Amino acid sequence: MNDLSSYRKSYEKSELLESMIPEDPMNLFHRWFCEVKDFGGVDEVNAMTVATLGEDGFPKARVVLLKQYNEEGFVFYTNYHSEKGRAIEAHPQLCLSFFWPSIERQVIIKGIAERTSKDVSDNYFASRPKGSQLGAAVSDQSTVIPNRSFLEEKLSELEKITEHTEVLRPEHWGGYLVRPLSVEFWQGRPNRLHDRIRYTINEDYSWKIERLAP
Repeated sequence: MNDLSSYRKSYEKSELLESMIPEDPMNLFHRWFCEVKDFGGVDEVNAMTVATLGEDGFPKARVVLLKQYNEEGFVFYTNYHSEKGRAIEAHPQLCLSFFWPSIERQVIIKGIAERTSKDVSDNYFASRPKGSQLGAAVSDQSTVIPNRSFLEEKLSELEKITEHTEVLRPEHWGGYLVRPLSVEFWQGRPNRLHDRIRYTINEDYSWKIERLAP
């Protein structure tokens, strides 16, 4: 057995006190996101883990890229027919999480996912590089394929077809907006006495703010 019990780290880079937090979690998320981006040390600040409950009854987590956030919630894009997409359609209750080790922070979001409008999905798809558009169009995400050549041949065929035309967004590809019900902010602190502040939405859409024991 590989014993990792000696792995230790002291968290000492920041703090999260009640005097520092706004009434709305999206404002704090924006502040943290910008601080992490400015601090550096993270290749993709917008990388987040999406956890879903699969059709087989098992939870599954994978890393995707956050593409937009605002007062409504968090937006990412995927193939609606993929394993992830099917899981979301069956169980739209999701957990999103961000881990930013360079500044010793985590954010954990519980929320409900819904498809973005077709216009939102079309606009984002149109903004992508053509290679990414082609990749989304040829990949029947999560299905079993015989080999990589199968995929590359499909890509080559579509490249020829669309050489002088734009690539249209496939109907089965688009965005999800995750509307948050709770947002927890975790700031590493010395002696494992970490700061944990949780926002939970009330019926009147205000936010209840609580400190959690680490």
